[in-house]
Amino acid sequence: MSSPELVSPTHADPVARASSPFVGGPLGRYARIGGDGFWSPVRVLILLGTLAWMLGALIDVPCMNNSWGSPDVYEHMCYSDIPPLYGARGFAEGYLPYLALQPGGRYLEYPVLTGVFMQVAAWITGAVVTVVPSAGPTITFFVVNAILLFPFFLLAIVCAARMVRSRPWDAALIAIAPTIILAGLINWDLIPVGLVMAALLLWSRERPVWAGVLLGLAIGAKFYPLILLGPWLLLCVRSGRMRQFGLLIAGTAGAWLVVNLPFMIGNLEGWAHFYEFSSSRGMDWGSIWYASTLWGLPAIPASLLNSVATGTFIALCAGIAALIFFAPRRPRLVAVLFLVVAAFAVTNKVYSPQFVIWLVPLAALARPVWRDFLIWQAAEITYFMAIWWFLAGYGIEEAKGMTPQWYAFFTFVHVIATVWFAGLVVRDALEPDRDIVRTDGIPADADDPGGGCLDGAADALPWLRDHREVSTT
Repeated sequence: MSSPELVSPTHADPVARASSPFVGGPLGRYARIGGDGFWSPVRVLILLGTLAWMLGALIDVPCMNNSWGSPDVYEHMCYSDIPPLYGARGFAEGYLPYLALQPGGRYLEYPVLTGVFMQVAAWITGAVVTVVPSAGPTITFFVVNAILLFPFFLLAIVCAARMVRSRPWDAALIAIAPTIILAGLINWDLIPVGLVMAALLLWSRERPVWAGVLLGLAIGAKFYPLILLGPWLLLCVRSGRMRQFGLLIAGTAGAWLVVNLPFMIGNLEGWAHFYEFSSSRGMDWGSIWYASTLWGLPAIPASLLNSVATGTFIALCAGIAALIFFAPRRPRLVAVLFLVVAAFAVTNKVYSPQFVIWLVPLAALARPVWRDFLIWQAAEITYFMAIWWFLAGYGIEEAKGMTPQWYAFFTFVHVIATVWFAGLVVRDALEPDRDIVRTDGIPADADDPGGGCLDGAADALPWLRDHREVSTT
């Protein structure tokens, strides 16, 4: 069976073509890009991702040499939550998350699946230190987590490459994304990212139950995948695919309960701490609410912040819902999922530097235009640099660090860049001829490649059909 005809970015994208001399120039006329040889697109992408991951690990070497000491950890921009939490959350002493109070009289403030991952890494760390007593437990814990997180990064790349059969090379944007290189080892966010991409791949193969299972596991690792269900539901309403959505929900709920119920039964208070912590948390780094105060605007009272942030997010979601129902063609699934996560990121009470990882795979598939993607990434890099240089002098008199006003400026730079990229995705939905996934793919003028049962579905609601007839006359 011959390989499918694929879209090559060095032919279709001007920026990718201009950058191709670094790897020998644009793909040759007779090159086999469909995977007949050993170096199939997926294998090339795995290699790129591996090299990117190694580069990201090298960036952390200065902090490893200094045991993540402050302020060096900020000056070298290699901060990570992983090493300090090994001791601060009781893993070094053998405390089990959720089931026992940790040092300081608190429970672990992470969702269950992430906590289980951390515990497994702690057990491996203990075994390694037992065999090699000279190994530092904190550094060993970091290295073990780096090794265990790597497959989730590859999972995101491979699933993205296989989602749209004619466009595997779009996943290169994920494999070499600068922000993943910089922020991939700050926290455990790659776990839900990999699981979400696996869920989308299974949905694209019209396996909604198994897609739900992976999505439920993703929600068990981080809260943000839960918000994906809203636009997913509305797309299924417009396309009349409610049975498939019901199967997705069943798989999601079942998988979430399987991983959460044992801890809810074992210690409900410890299990619920993550949700209580998230609800009571005030404005923090990276949010527009915090940045505004650094420019002299009055702070929103803590009692109102949840309502203001949630209300703003809901207002943006209402706009996304209107786009889903009133766009001339039903928007693509990945595009609206990117929009809702972007809306959550820019309105949330906190925007940690690693949160950009949530957006990268969805952005790469929503609008795989190298110029626009790299502009957005550049803006995120400026924020990544700004927060560390700001923290290098935070609370220290006469310290050399970025001023609060400049830090606020770069906070708004990353917010504006995200909104700008989201605006391009909205424009593609309103003007489908601009969406290169629909127009440059195989076949041309596709509906929702990678959309699974949504692909090719007609509008199911009569008033939507009437609206389209009026708008096209």
